[in-house]
Parts: sequence; structure tokens; C-alpha cells
Amino acid sequence: MAMDNFEENQLKTDSQYLSQEGFEHLKKELEYLRKEQRKEIAERLEYAKSLGDLSENAEYQTAKDDQLTNETRIVQIEEILGSAVLISIEKPHGPAVDFGSTVTVKKDGHSEPEKYTIVGSEECDPLSQKISNDSPLGRALLRRKKGEEIVVHTPKGEIKYKILDIF
Repeated sequence: MAMDNFEENQLKTDSQYLSQEGFEHLKKELEYLRKEQRKEIAERLEYAKSLGDLSENAEYQTAKDDQLTNETRIVQIEEILGSAVLISIEKPHGPAVDFGSTVTVKKDGHSEPEKYTIVGSEECDPLSQKISNDSPLGRALLRRKKGEEIVVHTPKGEIKYKILDIF
């Protein structure tokens, strides 16, 4: 399902909002886990079995743990892709913050503005200034306009921001 503008759609709590880039990244990860990672783990399991007694075989247990982790991630990605709503981050955005918007804000009491891009939770990367729509700041920014002041409720208290620009 494509989504050009978040404001035109209802927020679905069971959906994962992804850019096309994020969607393709997850598809590649899923293919790797299914083909290469499964094969590598199966080879490690066979080798560990050849060592004999499995009850005290650390290599076997490690491979089994890795297998469980791999299969869990496969299921997780399948669920994400199955409920994905694609969002456009290349198109110009309207006057309000929506998914894919890059927003310049100024935190109350700070002199330097900060710039963030609003993405779905699966794509967030705070070190790259990509914040989730589910984060306190992301939730507070959605549907707001340039010049508005917002209050973000965090575990450490309230933080005030002013929206300087949206692009």
C-alpha cells in the first residue's frame, strides 16, 4: 500500500511504515537470512553433531541458539513486510510534518537547531537523525506546522521545541 501523505490516511497501529528504501533493505535481509544464514547454521549444526555427545556440546548449543535467533528474525521481517505501508520520502511535503519529512527544530534553552527525519520504527537511527514516528519527539511533531511550538513528554520531563522548517 503506497502512502504519499500521512495526513491523508488514518494511522494504523498494526502497520509498519517504511520508505521504499527501508522496504527493499528488509527484503534483502530476509533473503540473506533464508538462504545464506540458514545454510551456514545448518552446516555448523552438522559439524557439531559429528563431534558426538550433544548434551555437553557448546558448539551445538551455540548453533541452536543462532538458529532460533535467525528464525525469529525471519518471522519478524515477514510480519513487518506483510503489514508494511510504504511512505514517500522523496516527494515534497505539505505544510505539516508527516512521514518522511525532515524537520528543523530548536530545543528550548539551546542555541543550535537540530534536524530530524520522521521514519517508521523499523528504520529509525538516532545517530543519523532518523527518528521514529513512535518516539516522543516523532509523535509530537506529526501534523504540526512551521512556527509551532510543541511540548515533548519524556521520562525525564517535558522538553519544548519550536519548529523552524519542514522539508
